[in-house]
Amino acid sequence: MWKTVLRRVLLMIPQIIILSIIVFTLGKMMPGDPFTGLITPDTDPVALEELREKAGLNDPIPVQYKNWIVRILKDRDFGRSYTYKLQVSTLIGERAKNTLWLSLLTLILTYLIAIPLGIRSGRYQGSRFDKGVIIYNFISYAIPTFVLGLIFLLIFGYRLKWFPTSGSVEVEFQKGTASYFGNKLYHMILPAITAAILSTTGIIQYLRNEIIDAKTQDYVKTARSKGVPTDKVYTHHIFRNSLLPIAAFFGFTITGLLSGSVFIETIFSYPGMGELFITSINSRDYAVMNALVLLFGILTLMGSLLSDIIMTIVDPRIRIE
Repeated sequence: MWKTVLRRVLLMIPQIIILSIIVFTLGKMMPGDPFTGLITPDTDPVALEELREKAGLNDPIPVQYKNWIVRILKDRDFGRSYTYKLQVSTLIGERAKNTLWLSLLTLILTYLIAIPLGIRSGRYQGSRFDKGVIIYNFISYAIPTFVLGLIFLLIFGYRLKWFPTSGSVEVEFQKGTASYFGNKLYHMILPAITAAILSTTGIIQYLRNEIIDAKTQDYVKTARSKGVPTDKVYTHHIFRNSLLPIAAFFGFTITGLLSGSVFIETIFSYPGMGELFITSINSRDYAVMNALVLLFGILTLMGSLLSDIIMTIVDPRIRIE
């Protein structure tokens, strides 16, 4: 299996190279540049052109791409953010911590909601509870992320004032203290619940369908004929096999939360990688934008590999060869 994993990792190299070329080229094709926002009626065009020349923005795109790749490979330097006046690696590292904690909380809430609903809905197919879960699934699937986020922000943030409406922690809390982590968790609850509700749809549907299908399988009929209690049939036979599709998507779920929280972080003004990505696009901060898209692409590729590895662990019948 590990030979195949190594081969998959090596195959990612040309994929990442192609992705970097596409991302860099598309970024350069966008109108404007990082210095466009500095233009005022009093701006000296000569001074502005000197800044562009010094930053290498007047070089041909292939030359800029080559310089960018050489800096990354040689010095592990992704450039400097024109907006935040920080190294890109430092800036993304700070934001990645916030996104990681938000994604972890969202993942926990997602499975705490989805697994009980999916199991009970599949077990009691056709019941009122099952119909309620189907309606919930339909609504959560149909409603856009930004709509649900704005509704929750309006109700629980501005009207009821139960949760903060922006930021990741209050400035008065000292870093490393229990109150600091408590306040950080407090800021994550509302965006995490919003993201979790929208992430449960696929898990509930897959789990429900798998349980309904498993109830008619021969191994379940055999267990029932031997007098195995119903609860044990579900916990030891049906539920275990029904988790396989969920495990198959687990890697994608993790990496998807890390790279796909753009709308959630932007709506709740949560300082993570998603919010940073939108800011970098609006300000034409190429260095940050290119590094983030490249990181999101790598995470997607890693998610595919992680899902395959998880499948081989939870199902001994499957081996990557």
